[in-house]
Amino acid sequence: MLVSTESSAGATPVIPLPNPGEGGPVDSGGGVPVIPLPNPGEGGPVDSGGGVPVIPLPNPGEGGPVSPGSGQTPCYYCAGSPTGLVRFLNAADGYVPFQIFVNNWRVVRQLGYASLTPYGYVTEGFQTVSVVGQDGYVYLQKPVPFRANDTATIAVINTAGGLDLLQIADATCTRPYGMSCLRMANLAWDSDPLDLLLRDGRTVFRDVRFKEVTSVVRVRPGSYAFYIAETEDNPTPRFQDIDTLERAVRLPLRDIELSFTADIPADTTTTIFVLHRRGSDDDDDLETLVVTDA
Repeated sequence: MLVSTESSAGATPVIPLPNPGEGGPVDSGGGVPVIPLPNPGEGGPVDSGGGVPVIPLPNPGEGGPVSPGSGQTPCYYCAGSPTGLVRFLNAADGYVPFQIFVNNWRVVRQLGYASLTPYGYVTEGFQTVSVVGQDGYVYLQKPVPFRANDTATIAVINTAGGLDLLQIADATCTRPYGMSCLRMANLAWDSDPLDLLLRDGRTVFRDVRFKEVTSVVRVRPGSYAFYIAETEDNPTPRFQDIDTLERAVRLPLRDIELSFTADIPADTTTTIFVLHRRGSDDDDDLETLVVTDA
């Protein structure tokens, strides 16, 4: 029922009250815009009008992990315990950024090329990992085994038949205090076997083929100049640690595909991911992503 009153002046319009359930602010008539409340079920914050951007809440059913805050590990898919740790790497050139899902949970909305997510928890067992385009097109769905207390990187890679997933174990290495560990992963599709050389010409890893991940070698902390090359040299004996040399010590290098530098801190494990250079049609055109984990 509408309730109204008469104005003392007799000529002022009367603003009716809303019907029950209609709610929302009523125009004051003073020329100030009125911000309507959302309809039932719409939800989401309302712009205050103060010029501060409003971040909308997700629509019902969108779901996905929520950041737990600084310094904490997110939960990518936790339907029970125990759990393992996983992160995702986009090593597939030629695509727009991917969405990654674990079962029906979206892990990341936009994973660009040569990008890496932080680690997140996933319940052990076989879980379905989906690689999805921004338009919702499903490029790949694949069951992947997750093991309790294990740590892994799952790389999205190019293959002759399209996309595939490569699961890489990220177990910590045994090293004396103050030393570090180094390994290399060749994720450059259709590349020749590759070597990793030091600036002085010593071979650290030899003939690393596509989808191959080397074992680790111990390395002294410091700044290194590395080369990716194709040689016939044998690697440095495994019992020898990799260390820095005087800048004046240089040996002739050949068949160099790529040069780069890396700073290796103490008590860490560094992985050199070799990728195809984005946008290049040359199979031998490479780039690297150097990742250091404590």
